[in-house]
Amino acid sequence: MPELRTRSAGAKVTDKEYAEIEKLAQARGLNVGEWCREVILKAVMEAEADSPTVETLLAEVLALRMIFLNVMAHAAQKPGELTTEKMQALIDRADVEKFRRVTEAVDAQAARKKPPREAREKPGGNGKR
Repeated sequence: MPELRTRSAGAKVTDKEYAEIEKLAQARGLNVGEWCREVILKAVMEAEADSPTVETLLAEVLALRMIFLNVMAHAAQKPGELTTEKMQALIDRADVEKFRRVTEAVDAQAARKKPPREAREKPGGNGKR
């Protein structure tokens, strides 16, 4: 049985803003409420996608791009001189950059999710700071 929608999430808008929302909803063949639900839930899904997993995958793609571009540049400048050692050096350099980017992304995400210090302190604490 599908879950019933029993909660409401809304916002006050001007007449002009409502007209724009209504236009967008009609263009999608939806009423305003359905369109708003779609937009809100899409934002929720995008926020959930902003995770270390996504950041890790992006860093991996960027590392592969870096390796590819360096191999192509090296091959264009010195055809036939790309040794196994040089290739491994390119991979190692890309991996270092990849791990740096992932670490920065994970740290930044953790900082965004961390509540302010006042919110973390328990009421009626021992007074120490």
